[in-house]
Amino acid sequence: MERAKILIVEDEIAISDLLSYSLNKEGFQTMTANTGAEGLRGVEQFQPDLLLLDWMLPDISGLEVCKKVTATHNLPIIMITAKSDITDKIVGLEFGADDYMTKPFDVREVAARIRTVLRRLAQGSQPIEESGPSVLQFKNIAIIVEERQVKKDGDIIELTPKEFDLLMKFYQYRGKIFSRTELLDFVWGYEYAGDTRTVDIHIQRLRKKLDLNDIIATVFGVGYKFEKRFG
Repeated sequence: MERAKILIVEDEIAISDLLSYSLNKEGFQTMTANTGAEGLRGVEQFQPDLLLLDWMLPDISGLEVCKKVTATHNLPIIMITAKSDITDKIVGLEFGADDYMTKPFDVREVAARIRTVLRRLAQGSQPIEESGPSVLQFKNIAIIVEERQVKKDGDIIELTPKEFDLLMKFYQYRGKIFSRTELLDFVWGYEYAGDTRTVDIHIQRLRKKLDLNDIIATVFGVGYKFEKRFG
């Protein structure tokens, strides 16, 4: 079985080496980069399955790297940083990160979170039903399920893995009202250390990218639902 490839972008050599050594022992294949520029080159050259990204880098910020990567790649990103304030975490998620870990961390937890993200990504790449259509359509939106690709008016719209998973979840259960906690559990698959504002941020981005304000409705005091009439 091919090992998942993890690109580690971290300027502290000791932490970078520790992560690389530990993740290799956990069965992953790793590559390290110590600057944002090296990390961006590594994304193209190494073609990783997941990016571990430090917030503070010597040349450009991890947030800027995150923004550049998510604009052109459907690549899950876990940010690792010394920043612990919830506002900082939300900023990272707004820039396209899928998860957030605060230093100091246990490398076993890092490995566990990587597996969770990759498992969710693999599950989300499967068709909703074995006999279901490979292309789902509503209004001017087309979802090419097997390619995890979304088009609006024929143009490809880049979604992060979590945004795509949320869209698929909503479409699969059109008309069902989801609480923020339910959506948070679906997206992350374990007890998240942040709060449900994470869900609001992802849904805001999804609405903006695909113009879904009239389709993904807010149910005040409860959560969100995908309007059934659009399915």
